[in-house]
Amino acid sequence: MTDRPIEAERNRNGGTALNRYAKLVLSVMLIGAVSLCASAQTVTLNGAGATFPYPIYSKWFNEYHKLHSNIQINYQSIGSGGGIRQLTEGTVDFGASDGPMTDEQLSEAKSKTSLTILHIPTVLGAAVPAYNISGVTQELKFTPAVLADIFLGKITKWNDPALAKANPGVKFPDQQIVVAHRSDGSGTTYIWTDYLSKVSPEWEKKVGRNTSVKWPVGNGGKGNEGVAGLIRQIPGSIGYIELIYAVQNKIPYGSVQNAAGAFVKASLDSTTAAAATAKMPADFRVSITNAPGKNAYPIASFTWLLIPVQSKDPAKGKILKDFLVWMLDKGEPMASELTYAPLPKQVAAMVRKEVQQIR
Repeated sequence: MTDRPIEAERNRNGGTALNRYAKLVLSVMLIGAVSLCASAQTVTLNGAGATFPYPIYSKWFNEYHKLHSNIQINYQSIGSGGGIRQLTEGTVDFGASDGPMTDEQLSEAKSKTSLTILHIPTVLGAAVPAYNISGVTQELKFTPAVLADIFLGKITKWNDPALAKANPGVKFPDQQIVVAHRSDGSGTTYIWTDYLSKVSPEWEKKVGRNTSVKWPVGNGGKGNEGVAGLIRQIPGSIGYIELIYAVQNKIPYGSVQNAAGAFVKASLDSTTAAAATAKMPADFRVSITNAPGKNAYPIASFTWLLIPVQSKDPAKGKILKDFLVWMLDKGEPMASELTYAPLPKQVAAMVRKEVQQIR
């Protein structure tokens, strides 16, 4: 009888020891699980810049994430000027622009961040003259001179004889023209003003080409979406937006007379034709506005990702390199779905060699 309490105590002690051992094993397992989760943590890359290619970039980053669930690429479409600024300040891992960085901007970026920046062309797009004119349903034709004079504020009404001459049969209203332009630093603005500078000496002298200019007339909107919104809301308005923003918002847009004298509407084929005669330099900084060729749309451009040769975080550099290779192999075929033209084969081959130096 006297042995039973002792035996019970032993059982209790043994059970306590066993419980402690089980807890210890569980703790070790939990620590291992936490370590495993930590090793598979999401790597986040942040980029910022152009709104012009935002629809295709958004699709690409989403599709790439599906293949690599632990990699998240965040992109803010704040305009090319903002993207260049944030990259120069070192607050993002990559930038994006429709207007190439100048030598001065590249030097400033290197001075502030020690980064050498590559221009990686991704797709081609077109900026179109989109409009909202009371009672006009026909597709309009715009000559270079008419576009320049509208944005210079010299043509102020839709029934101006210069517009009527290029559009016989169209009954224009006696309506004031309201110009809509970008209010932020914009690569789309660079494309538009680069074109106007090539076709109008007056524009080049008074305004010039840049991602941000002093507009002679008009109302400003932020991003392509902001300008598209102004055009939809304001009767009598005209503005420049990337092709997909006109298509998605069902905003009419006109054809533009090209360097060969033909009126051409923006499309995949006409945008591709604009790049056909371009001589691509080694650093990929090229302008293809007002390109020769009867089928070329004259207000087209490459758009670029701005990628450091050597990222401060080698893991991020490796991801950027891998993404760009994926873009060339799998992303480019997706471009046409969103009205962008994929890179010409010879340009894609040049880009493939260029990305090999990224680390």
